[in-house]
Amino acid sequence: MQYEGRMLDWDDLRVFLASARARSFKEGARRLGLNPTTAARRVQRLERELRATLFIRTPQGLQLTAAGAELLDASQGVELAVESVGKSETGVAAGVVRLSASEGFGAHVLAPAVPMLLRSRPGLHLELVANAGFLSASSREVDIAVTLAPPTSSRLAVERLTDYRLGLYAAPRYLDRAGRPGGVGDLPSHDLVGYIDDLIYAAELRYLNEVHPDLRVRSTSSSIRAQLELTRAGAGLCILPHFMAGEAEGLEAVLPDEISLIRTFWISVHKELQETRRIRVVRDWLLETASARAHLLMPGSGVEPVGENC
Repeated sequence: MQYEGRMLDWDDLRVFLASARARSFKEGARRLGLNPTTAARRVQRLERELRATLFIRTPQGLQLTAAGAELLDASQGVELAVESVGKSETGVAAGVVRLSASEGFGAHVLAPAVPMLLRSRPGLHLELVANAGFLSASSREVDIAVTLAPPTSSRLAVERLTDYRLGLYAAPRYLDRAGRPGGVGDLPSHDLVGYIDDLIYAAELRYLNEVHPDLRVRSTSSSIRAQLELTRAGAGLCILPHFMAGEAEGLEAVLPDEISLIRTFWISVHKELQETRRIRVVRDWLLETASARAHLLMPGSGVEPVGENC
């Protein structure tokens, strides 16, 4: 690669890219099968050749400098060209793909489908980041992000993944104790389980007011899986995705004909990476997985979710 008059070694750039994406020399080296010391030395060699500092160390890991961010952007095209050659020669999707998804969707829908993906793609390694909150594809924290709202960055290719349905659920023992609501108007007299308000990471999760403006939330968690367990333990009523609660033991749907919310998941990937083979394979797998689990994501709709360009 030629960069501002200098010829740079592709192997060194691979180490730089892996370290930048992982925010760690150790993790970047692991992804490439290298020793962390070797990875750090290769990046130092790049810095000497460019006469620039590419990373600074922070408590959160490696952070790109302005020069590092510029090199990252310039290196993406080289990576794409190299992978395109590899694709035409081998037809094999290989390498690490880091995928970010919400905690519930990642654990309950995607995780069970990962083994089949990896069996069909022996050279592929998937890192599934499934927690409360989303990492960014735009800033390269992940290769692919599944989010509740379509990102607006012009750097990203964004498409609809699937709609999903949420409903109101409770444990039968709670309903036996507190009584079963006869309608939405009865809900203010009940205990609710929900999110911690100042830790809600997406506006789409502020759905309680859509049900009733005077709900009494008595137990909260930033984790949707913890909310499900609180509900199963009898803490109160809770809005939960059907793909989590519909098959969970010890839960009962409450007012299903009156309370049905719909949200949407979106796929985003950096435009410079969207045609790399490993990214295309995982993107296609996401769409296939959502379609195969349409009965859990959108029960009663009779329509399988599909991907659409945004």
